[in-house]
Amino acid sequence: MSFKRISSGGAFETKVGYCRAVVAGGWVHVSGTVGQGDTVTEQCASALSVIEGALEKAGCGFADVVRVTYMLPRAADFESCWPLLRAAFGANPPAATMIECNLIDPHFRIEIEVTALLPE
Repeated sequence: MSFKRISSGGAFETKVGYCRAVVAGGWVHVSGTVGQGDTVTEQCASALSVIEGALEKAGCGFADVVRVTYMLPRAADFESCWPLLRAAFGANPPAATMIECNLIDPHFRIEIEVTALLPE
């Protein structure tokens, strides 16, 4: 099986030793992604943009996402992200999980991880 590793050029990719996404066996696994900004919605929009870029480099898009995990330090912040998530996934909503947990830095308000299936 061949692997394709996709980098977004983020500083943590080199520091920690991971890549933004890995394509393997027809699947695209996108690492947990945080975004820039001060509010949860700014960070959500930014993270979705980075994820979209990784999916495009892999050869797919949000319509091909089959699983998404949202991680937030405050579950109460999640609802304000719903309009952005509906806009991203549209008529193709994936299976989803939301977890309340600490993130690597207290500045971060949301982290998003997705798995997609490459189109045939």
